[in-house]
Amino acid sequence: MSLLLDANIWLELLLGQDKSPEVRTLLERADPASLCITDFSLHSIGVILTRLGRLKALSQFLSDLAGTPPVTVVRLTLDEVAVLPAISGRFGLDFDDAYQYAAATSRQLQLISFDKDFDHTDLKRQTPAQATRLP
Repeated sequence: MSLLLDANIWLELLLGQDKSPEVRTLLERADPASLCITDFSLHSIGVILTRLGRLKALSQFLSDLAGTPPVTVVRLTLDEVAVLPAISGRFGLDFDDAYQYAAATSRQLQLISFDKDFDHTDLKRQTPAQATRLP
């Protein structure tokens, strides 16, 4: 199964936060061809790293995503984006979480996230440590 890594997963590693070893282990053990990121997360990470003045980290991140094989970038269609307000209302998610939810459910991707807001949905998100135990 392909894994959709939420922006908070990538940022945990890029910013060297507490759970970055957990993320690193997942990235080392997962099949690179199974990794996905939404275009929304990609752009959000770019904005955050630019604001923090971490341009070298951003450049390295983008280079890593484009590696062999490249990380798959998942894009929602306008019709899919149009249902995000309904998803937000149904589960109490903000826009970016509704985007991740829609991407994961419409493409049958396993969402990997530290965000507990997904626990109030029918989507079974996993942390990197839980995903590392996937077959």
